Amino acid sequence: MEKKWNILQAPNEKIQTLHQALKINPVICKILVQRGIDTYEASKEFFRPQLSQLHDPWLMKDMDKAVNRVISAMESGEKILVFGDYDVDGTTAVSCMYRFLRKIYDTEKLAFYIPHRYREGYGVSKHGIDFAKENGFSLIISLDCGIKSVDLIRYARTIGIDFIICDHHLPDSELPPAAAILNPKQKDCNYPYKELCGCGVGFKLISAIADHFTLDDSEILCYLDLVATAIAADIVPITGENRVLTYYGIKAVNENPSPGVKALIQLGGLKKKLISVNNLVFVIAPRVNAAGRMDDARKAVQLFIEEDFEKALEYAGMLHNDNDDRKEADNTITNEALSLIESDQILVQRKSTVVFKDHWHKGVVGIVASRLIEKYYRPTVVLTRSGEIVAGSARSVAGFNLYEAIHACRDHLLGYGGHFAAAGMTLLPEEVESFSRKFEEIVSSTILPEQLIPEIRIDAEVKFSDLTHPFYNIVCQMEPFGPFNLRPIFVAKNLRDSGFSKIVKEQHIRFSLTQEKNNFSGIGFNMADKFSLLKSGTDIDLVFTLDENEWNDEKFLQLKVIDFRPSA
Repeated sequence: MEKKWNILQAPNEKIQTLHQALKINPVICKILVQRGIDTYEASKEFFRPQLSQLHDPWLMKDMDKAVNRVISAMESGEKILVFGDYDVDGTTAVSCMYRFLRKIYDTEKLAFYIPHRYREGYGVSKHGIDFAKENGFSLIISLDCGIKSVDLIRYARTIGIDFIICDHHLPDSELPPAAAILNPKQKDCNYPYKELCGCGVGFKLISAIADHFTLDDSEILCYLDLVATAIAADIVPITGENRVLTYYGIKAVNENPSPGVKALIQLGGLKKKLISVNNLVFVIAPRVNAAGRMDDARKAVQLFIEEDFEKALEYAGMLHNDNDDRKEADNTITNEALSLIESDQILVQRKSTVVFKDHWHKGVVGIVASRLIEKYYRPTVVLTRSGEIVAGSARSVAGFNLYEAIHACRDHLLGYGGHFAAAGMTLLPEEVESFSRKFEEIVSSTILPEQLIPEIRIDAEVKFSDLTHPFYNIVCQMEPFGPFNLRPIFVAKNLRDSGFSKIVKEQHIRFSLTQEKNNFSGIGFNMADKFSLLKSGTDIDLVFTLDENEWNDEKFLQLKVIDFRPSA
């Protein structure tokens, strides 16, 4: 698939000013300026995050109400239920809150609740509220959910149950009648940082309660490994407070992880590696998410609250097995879906994808939609049977409002929800074909041609002569990487094959390139079909990230190739 290259720009005066202040390669100064870091002080904060940069939790609207309600519950011996969503953010948030309350309150009066993905659906559930009532709980602390559950929280209030909501999703105009709502995205909340994840909001409540009891900082910092895992998995911006939390959370993951995280590291084959955000996203998070996708996410919380490492390993093994099942289902369904498209030229030529098989596993249809976009870059819906109805997940491409397109198809749907980039829907089996046609009609009439071409956002052009170990070390100091602070992507131009490039394992290219007497090697995965361009003798431009490899106890830099094309 051809991709468009977009080389990002930055004001030259700001680059030069920062270069004079920092005395580092101007290429890195350019990247910093692009990311809003254009002064010495801002650079110091960025490269040297400090826990003192975390904001006072009492600045968050309703924090005093939330803490007072927890304290009054403890003083009067009320039972408290910690409630959270079934994904990584929800289960880590519940685990942190439960572990903390367990330290300061009677465990006989504490419990946690994770709704079942398929029986109860996302967020606060009536089943969960009824469970609380039947078991004598009068306070529910909801984490990563609740801000949109107006009717359910009103119902809870009528049966004598209060809610403290810790959420980060955008509130509607009508707020639930909760005892306290902690959400920095509320219009009248003056909390300085708005991009916390659900676990991050819960962490601020823990911090405020700990402050009330004048507990030592170590009593709250022990949860940072889970907070970092939630931030990484929930794809929130790694800026400001999230950057500080992630920086110290990764440090905790590497130096002193909780038994649950340590068990996942071991089963994920990461035991001898320095863990990065990438490992949290691609190794740890899928195993946690798999519990809810394939079975019951309660076991993820049981893993994270377990203090005995051997028992934690047992829970981690369950998640590991769920993830193996998830991968098998994901691969099988992706291959079946691709076969459906490739066997029908009408589907191939469309500007949208809608595929349906009634036996596909509901827990992985969203993942499959993302996989299909890697091959056919266009808005995609994957549907499967769920009891008497059809349910599915949709994913978008950059810049296209998927929610609006689904909304335009509402006449064919029983229900739908989501946002700009992702959505879910339910419909009757007999409406699948009509929905598919309508969705294609809406997408093809509203999507811009350029939105159907994937874009690579390139931070800066470099020369091979720039790529030194000191340069790479500064790039590494820009970690943790994530949204709004992605690993820098570079382009080098007018390169030539040295004559030693070759295909490895029939799919990949081992590059050996030269530019102005400087040589560099690299690896390009699944690029063998473009090898003839490399060997044609034509100069090429190459897009890549910079990596470090170790061979025979010697470290050397290499290029991790993303794309290449003939030089202009």
